[in-house]
Formats: sequence, structure tokens, C-alpha cells
Amino acid sequence: MENSGEQFDVIIIGAGIMGSSTAYETSKRGHKTLLLEQFDFLHHRGSSHGESRTLRATYSEDYYSCMVIESSHLWEEAESEIGNKVYFKTPQFTMGLSDDKSLRAVIASCRKNSIPHRVLDHRQVHEEFSGRIQLAENWVGVLSDLGGVIKPTKAVSMFQTLALKNGAVLRDNSEVFDIKKDDVRGGVFVCTRNGESFWGRKCVVTVGAWMKKLVKTVTGLVLPIQPLEICVCYWKIKQGHEEEFTIQGGFPTFASYGEPYIYGTPSMEFPGLIKILVHGGQQCEPDKRTWSPAPMILDSLRQWIQERFGDRVDSTGPVMTQSCLYSMTPDEDFVIDFLGGEFGKDVVVAGGFSGHGFKMAPVVGRVLADLVDNGEAKGLKLKQFRLGRFEEKGDGNVKEFEDQVTLADFPSPSD
Repeated sequence: MENSGEQFDVIIIGAGIMGSSTAYETSKRGHKTLLLEQFDFLHHRGSSHGESRTLRATYSEDYYSCMVIESSHLWEEAESEIGNKVYFKTPQFTMGLSDDKSLRAVIASCRKNSIPHRVLDHRQVHEEFSGRIQLAENWVGVLSDLGGVIKPTKAVSMFQTLALKNGAVLRDNSEVFDIKKDDVRGGVFVCTRNGESFWGRKCVVTVGAWMKKLVKTVTGLVLPIQPLEICVCYWKIKQGHEEEFTIQGGFPTFASYGEPYIYGTPSMEFPGLIKILVHGGQQCEPDKRTWSPAPMILDSLRQWIQERFGDRVDSTGPVMTQSCLYSMTPDEDFVIDFLGGEFGKDVVVAGGFSGHGFKMAPVVGRVLADLVDNGEAKGLKLKQFRLGRFEEKGDGNVKEFEDQVTLADFPSPSD
């Protein structure tokens, strides 16, 4: 690789939210940083675009609650640096059957981690939200003050802008097709399809739904990270009720445990519309998508909206849909680890965020910068995120509650 180009302390592959937050962290620490993106910056083909993501600390797993708490502070720190607002606070409301294992684990985790919350029965929920949310008698709700909405595209742009301010180099339309170890100096060469090659002391791979493809090309290792195509649905709020479902009107971000798991955000990005979607979708290849919702998912949403929101939201069908990608692991836990093998600790991979990682991007960026700096993450155990867990047990981490993500079957074009 004698013709390799510019040299960097850290090369980050993938400029979605995780790569961009990592570039911000490494450049802030004084590392000469290169951030590469295969498509245009702020593109709509992955998992980091759109108008809203939920921030919540109500997790069944303790380690995520701790990460969200730290992230909530780091979002505000980054906002203060750039002068823009990407994190809009509102309570989080989580609901489900009173005996649902996942919901009971959420309550236990809130207690263990001292997350302020209230457990409400169906009557208390009706009173709390003035009838806007309706629960059956055998349902309960968990209301937490730590919640909110993150503006995703704006957040990615924020971290990229701050990274540039810190001296990072950003290049889009630069698809990486190979990473090679430098046996002479150490470090790695990163090769792009447009003929450029860069040398980096360390490399971080955050390519989202393309993680499985790139890692297999580079090492032959097949990571159990499966892309899912998700349909984001916006539903029309009936006339006269629009303000009731806004943050200003006191409406929360929300999640509903059960089959399927449903979640959403207050009316914000599109006045008069509310985002409600199923946490799941169809397995796909990231470059081959249907760009359309599955009928079974829409049926589930119609029924749920009618039962929860009654005549305040039109449940006939969504008035607008958007396509997004999840990168699923079998246990729905992240992958944050060194690639190992011939690369040792020179290459770090971070992926498999399984549809719930965006809110924790500031912490993930901080952790990846820690791993680049000294080989370990400060204040966070990464055992549950190890690559090797799938070799030890195919399904990864063992959990005592149900999977949350729904897999949908789309009809074939001939049906």
C-alpha cells in the first residue's frame, strides 16, 4: 500500500449517528479524525434519518437505563456547544398487561436504578391524561419524567458540524470496500471504491445495516446482524384534538408492550399528525427494500389506536409513511467490541443497535473513543456487547422476558 494517502489517528467508517458522535468525541480529544460515508451525508437510506426518535430510560435491562441517563446529559452538553436544540423533553409513558414480564422488568429496573416513576392503573391513567390514553382494566402504565424526542437528522448534522469544528475531515460518497492491516507500521489501511486509500492508527466501523456485509468481506466472519425494513407511520389527529397530542399539551412519548410492541412520539414534526409504529418489520438486504408497509402491521396498529386513543385519532390508516432500517442481533443487544483476529485492537466495530440505539449515541461515541484511546470503556461494562457471545451461544444473551421486535411477512409481488 505504498500509494496510501493521508494518515489519521482514527478513521471512522459510516457517518450515521454512531459514527458522527464518535468523530465528535475523537476530534474533541485531539485525535486527527477522518469520517467516511458511502452515500451523501444526511441520506435517508439507513437508520439515522427522519424527524423523531424516542429518549426513554424505561428498559428491562439495567445496563441500558444507565446508558440513557448518561446520554441525556451528553445530548444537552452537545447542544450547548452548537447552540441548536435536538433534544425536546417530555415524559415517557410505558403500558401493557399488568402481568407482562417485560413491563414488570421495566418497573424493577426503574426501582433498582432510582429512576423516578409512577405505576398507574387504568383509572389513574385516564385521570392523568384527561382521557387521551385509555387502558383496559387489566393494564397498567409506568410514567417517567425522563423522556423526550430527539431530532435525528438534525442530531447527526450537529455532531458532524462539531467534529468539523474540532478539525475532523469528513468525506461522503466514499464507500469502503476493504480494510487491511499494516504489517510494517501497525494500524490499518482503509480502501474506498473511488480509488483512495487512507492509513489510520485505529479504525472504527459503524456502518449500520451494512455491517454484516463489510465485516464478512474484510475478515470472512459472519456477524448475526440482520437488517429489517421498518415502516414509520403517521396518523391524523381528528379536528379539535390536535393540541392534546403535542409536547406543549403535556403528551408523552409512549411504548406499549405486547404482541406487537408499539411505540410513538407526540405530534411534533408534522402538525396534526402523530407517529405510531410497530417495533418490527421485514428482513431485507439494505440495498433491496420494498419501501412499503406490511398489511399485518397496519391491521395491528389500527386496532391499537382505536383501543388506546378512541375517537381522537383517525385509525382508518396512516396518511404518510417512511421507510427506515433496523440492524437486529438475535438478543436485541448491541455489538461493541474489537474486531480481533489479525486486527487485534486496531479495529473496533459497533452495530446491531436493534432499533433502540439512537438515544444512546452520545454514550456510544464516548465509549468508542475510550476504546480507541486506551482499550477499555470508562464506567461501562461491555460484557453484554461482546462479539464472542454468539459463538458461545447462538442467540447471545439470555433474557427472562419476551423479544420485542415483530417480524412481518410481506406478500411477494406475484400475490
